[in-house]
Amino acid sequence: MDWFKRKKEALKPVEKKELPDGLWIKCDNCGEIIYKKELEKKLYVCPKCDFHFRIGSDIYISILFDKGTFTEFNQSMKAADPLNFKDSRKYSDKYKATVKKTGMNEAVVTGTGQIEKHKVVMALMDFKFLGGSMGSVVGEKISRAIDLALENKQPMLILSSSGGARMHEGILSLMQMAKTSAKLARLAEHKIPYISILTNPTTGGTTASYAMLGDVHIAEPGALIGFAGPRVIKQTIGQDLPPGFQRSEFVQDHGFIDIIVHRHELKQRIASLLDFFAHQNNVA
Repeated sequence: MDWFKRKKEALKPVEKKELPDGLWIKCDNCGEIIYKKELEKKLYVCPKCDFHFRIGSDIYISILFDKGTFTEFNQSMKAADPLNFKDSRKYSDKYKATVKKTGMNEAVVTGTGQIEKHKVVMALMDFKFLGGSMGSVVGEKISRAIDLALENKQPMLILSSSGGARMHEGILSLMQMAKTSAKLARLAEHKIPYISILTNPTTGGTTASYAMLGDVHIAEPGALIGFAGPRVIKQTIGQDLPPGFQRSEFVQDHGFIDIIVHRHELKQRIASLLDFFAHQNNVA
């Protein structure tokens, strides 16, 4: 039969049509594939399940501040390497690579601006810079921001997104917990409001210091908030943890945060709190 005698034709490789990098994003929670431009319009909140994607300090600035009012200060401050720390890589090399990759000099951005015409001082942590870790410069920048809030008698806001203290700087990182806490106590003495905003994640030494010392604590939905991570706690106590452990909703149920606010409503709710504090100060 002739068809047994046919020569096999070489299969031509099919051209693979690949989507441009970053055009579509998969939701980490529900698996929905989302068009990036649409996600940007939704402030990086999944339109299907309401999952809040982790975003950088630059996006939070655009969401929270009145357009064109944010002015950064102390942006040139950079960390040193006092311990000559090295694990798989030298800390100094890792730090330089992170600066180059992110275009930032540290894991926190500090500045002044207006939220619905309320003048505020704010520090915004950024997880993409070494996991938002709190080193000496982070503590110093936040301390200077608090000093400015005290000097100008303006509300202080800190947005946390952090894995905790930076191990590369050892005890010097841990000292920032005490320094920033002492500075915040001065704000309280002068009745200057401090609003703490907790995003995913807020853990370790950041949680154990300024993140949980606010007059009001606001959290985004589903944010991981705690000191040690769930895996470490489970291994330590040898027991299964309850559903939703260390998530915003669980933490609120146990009295550690005041309100959970959807990202779409975050600016409005902060402005309402600033209205309240301004009224209280006027009455006083």
